[in-house]
Amino acid sequence: MASEAEKTFQRFAVLGDSSSSGAEINNKNFSKLCQDCGITDGKTVTSTDVDTVFNKVKAKDAGTITFQQFTEAMKELSQKRFKEKSPDQGLEDIYRLMEGKNPATTGAATAGAMDCLTDTSKYTSSHEEHLDDSGKGITGQNETTDNSGYGRGHKGAGTYDKKN
Repeated sequence: MASEAEKTFQRFAVLGDSSSSGAEINNKNFSKLCQDCGITDGKTVTSTDVDTVFNKVKAKDAGTITFQQFTEAMKELSQKRFKEKSPDQGLEDIYRLMEGKNPATTGAATAGAMDCLTDTSKYTSSHEEHLDDSGKGITGQNETTDNSGYGRGHKGAGTYDKKN
């Protein structure tokens, strides 16, 4: 059971740090592990509890913890999370929550965001008059460009050729 937890520990330890060997985990990734694995529930174990336990088990001058220190941290969190169970049984339950978990990553906004922006049923007023049902511009609109070199509405437009 601990070997599966160690694999999960290593997967989270290297998250965002390609030079990491997976032997030590920082506070940010430790918090993410606790969140993604369901160890923090927002009631009995909060993100503050996770930060406090991390700082308690790490060495004073270190910014990371080893798997051995991680196990100590999980024992403390298991006593908070599973109060009615023995420390060993609580630790087993924590490890069970961690089984096979990978860091959850959020992708960039994709088609979903674009669909909201081009949904013509949500357009109001003059905007809906310029688009067909598929969200494309309606043909027949005058979109002419003036390549004369003069700005729009310039009072001397077209007079250059007449002078020369």
